[in-house]
Amino acid sequence: MADKIHMHDVVALLEDITAQHFETGRPLVLRRGQIGTVVMAYAGDAFDVEFAGRDGRAYALLPIGANKLMLLLMLLRDTPEYPAA
Repeated sequence: MADKIHMHDVVALLEDITAQHFETGRPLVLRRGQIGTVVMAYAGDAFDVEFAGRDGRAYALLPIGANKLMLLLMLLRDTPEYPAA
């Protein structure tokens, strides 16, 4: 999976992860399905993922292994398909 995830990809967590709020340091629980953006890809299978609210302000940034991420591009579509004639 790691070779399919790239910078700026939108990903979702496959399991709950504990974190700290980016600015306040308060403990957070990021739940399975939480959506984030890859902001750094490391050699191997780890990525820095930023999680932000609807207002665009980041609340968490942490390294996460590819085995705990799902690439959302595989599930979401932005163009229609035409039926075969």
